[in-house]
Amino acid sequence: MTVREFHEHLSTLYPKTLSEPWDNDGIMVSSDPDAAVKRVLVALDATSRVIGFAAENGFDCVLTHHPMLFRGVKAAVPDTPGGRRILMAAAAGVSVISLHTRLDAGEGGVNDCLLRALGFEVRGGFGVSEASDGHLLGRWTETAPMTGESFAKLVKQALGCDAVRVTGDPAKLIRRIAVCGGDGKDYIPEALAGGFDAYLTGDAGYNMAEDAAEDGLFTVEAGHYHTEAPVLPRLCELARILADAEVCLYDSSAYRIL
Repeated sequence: MTVREFHEHLSTLYPKTLSEPWDNDGIMVSSDPDAAVKRVLVALDATSRVIGFAAENGFDCVLTHHPMLFRGVKAAVPDTPGGRRILMAAAAGVSVISLHTRLDAGEGGVNDCLLRALGFEVRGGFGVSEASDGHLLGRWTETAPMTGESFAKLVKQALGCDAVRVTGDPAKLIRRIAVCGGDGKDYIPEALAGGFDAYLTGDAGYNMAEDAAEDGLFTVEAGHYHTEAPVLPRLCELARILADAEVCLYDSSAYRIL
């Protein structure tokens, strides 16, 4: 299977229509889109370190959640992260495919995997996308009553976090939970409007979380990486099934408590 065909197969499952209008995803760089995909490196981020690892170890494709090129690259020079990544990948013949918000919204994507990593079943979606069809980006579930403190401890253990940040009453009883991996602060108003007891995201923002707590929402922030990393095994599975490729998972997290 070629790079182009691999992206087309991924797009059948996670179509571009699911992407947010401000997003940049798809084939990020490929010196030869018709080259065969035989070895795929899966990572959350297409950093220079990830691309260097792929080049040094004979991978022909890197598959990520976060876009390798997001804010716009004005020049392909090694002085900037974006330019450096383009040059490294092109020189080594490594193609990079990123899915980002279409993987957040799609079935079996980031937020489905996040809930299942906690041991919950997905009951439905919430958080209206900015895309034209207005699909739902986040997910929600219901559970037997537990305290906010117990829920936070569950998140910390299940996601392997060094720590989580909580805002709200830790004694509050949690029954209905909404989740949105990554930077989910924009969906706090919808979590409140939906009558959820708790909201799990990577980053909620200090003021947004404090204001929501006054209205009864218990917020758990587990970090951008840890709330999105549960989707990585899914990307590995897709590379094996769709491309029949040899697959390796790379932990690209740069965040640690020291």
